[in-house]
Amino acid sequence: MPATLPISRFLQLRESLLLDVRSPSEFQKAHIPGALNFPLFSDDERAQVGTAYKQQGSETALILGLDLVGPKMGNFLREARKLNPEMRPLRIHCFRGGQRSQSLAWLLEKGGFEVNVLEGGYKAYRRHVLESFAEPQKFMVLSGCTGSGKTRILGALAQRGMQVIDLEGLACHRGSAFGGYHQPPELTTEMFQNELHAVWAPLDRNVRVWVEDEGQRLGGLMIPDPFWNQMRQAPVLFLDVPQGARAGLLLEEYGQYEYDRLKDSIDKISKRLGGVTHQQCLQALAENDRRKVATLCLNYYDKAYLYCLEKRQPESLRNLVLDDVDTERNVQSLLDFLEPLVQSGEL
Repeated sequence: MPATLPISRFLQLRESLLLDVRSPSEFQKAHIPGALNFPLFSDDERAQVGTAYKQQGSETALILGLDLVGPKMGNFLREARKLNPEMRPLRIHCFRGGQRSQSLAWLLEKGGFEVNVLEGGYKAYRRHVLESFAEPQKFMVLSGCTGSGKTRILGALAQRGMQVIDLEGLACHRGSAFGGYHQPPELTTEMFQNELHAVWAPLDRNVRVWVEDEGQRLGGLMIPDPFWNQMRQAPVLFLDVPQGARAGLLLEEYGQYEYDRLKDSIDKISKRLGGVTHQQCLQALAENDRRKVATLCLNYYDKAYLYCLEKRQPESLRNLVLDDVDTERNVQSLLDFLEPLVQSGEL
């Protein structure tokens, strides 16, 4: 019989091939990162079995499921060998670790595969993911007004071997009205949290992890409450960069986008900009003066960002004045600034 493993052991078997046997729509909504969809039922077939279970009971649903699966059994084996010609061990799960995963695990084991089934299925995985974010972790929050180059600095810190979580990268969103240009419409909060867990789980809990100062919402996605609460209690390093330098960075990152997309982003914050500034932005955009657009928008974003920063505990804030947005130079300045604070035990 295929082995049934608890979630902790199941996730440790990284050399095996992970198959999610839920329906395509279940998989599309969210799945364990790295899993391949290997559905026992199509979406329509799953709906049929579910209806039979509700209306006629478990026995009728079981027989219908067998009728639907029977003609596909040979193809399941062929597809498994195609996906896994090396015959690596398989990890399989459905939603609750019930009939779907057990049935397919039995078949694939008969076909010569070593198979492990997740106890409790995807539901157990999600419970494990959400509980893990409450594990105490040392954080260092990198703050700074829009255009300070925070994301670039995080990347440079990661290259130096430091623990970093790029929340915006995971969310495919830069955290503003202009930030969602690359966020896939199908990315759900549930999948974002699963991807976050994949980065979170292997961290050394005794070593600080760098994150960018974010609101709890990134586009349409939500940072989990326990993770967010730890961020809010962590020490904050604020990068104080001149607005002119920040406008240049925004121009570099967003200046190439087409007129309609930029106009739509400006319109989204029209009430916050105010009528006069909103019209000035649109006029500058129409004249292709994109640096002026960036500067006008920064006037709004700076006020909003600094207002949120005021809600932080003053003793948690450290201020680092920088001349420009040169990433490597600023990373070195940051490390030099923090070293005596770490040595003294302040951080």
